[in-house]
Amino acid sequence: MNKDQCFQLGYVGKVHGLRGEVMVTLDVDYPEDYEDLKHVFLEQKSRLVPFFLEHFVLQPGNKALAKFEDLNSIEQVESLVGSAVYLPLTALPELEEGQFYFHDLIGFEVFDETKGLIGPIQIVYDLETQDLLGVTHKGKEILIPIQDEIILKVDKAAKKVYCRLPEGLLEIYLED
Repeated sequence: MNKDQCFQLGYVGKVHGLRGEVMVTLDVDYPEDYEDLKHVFLEQKSRLVPFFLEHFVLQPGNKALAKFEDLNSIEQVESLVGSAVYLPLTALPELEEGQFYFHDLIGFEVFDETKGLIGPIQIVYDLETQDLLGVTHKGKEILIPIQDEIILKVDKAAKKVYCRLPEGLLEIYLED
């Protein structure tokens, strides 16, 4: 499984107990969508390795208690702490009309209502404090906040994002 065919579900936060269980911190909006998992992929030395689950029990605070098959001691799971946990993109829940996943936006063209074409989205920064679109404009990366008053419309069929950039945003990035 390649990373570009997957999304990061979270990461292994710590060992839990003495019998090989780990606490997984989930980075998803609706953890309940993932409570019946049978397997996950863990990033090991830059590769995704499948791990089959004996159980995956949701806990308060976007966490899950996970027990991997054939790993029955602290020593066997200690090296997994800090590993990113992935699932195939096909495991993502279906969205309602007008909704989108951030990874869907990569490659979309961004248009400002007054300045026209800004450029393509290269990356989406999913940060704790604010989500940002990383857009290439005149050879520089422009960061556009993902906020309702800025992002006006996403046209998935045309692969376009229409926005109303705050006054002076482009100029800040274009100064030498």
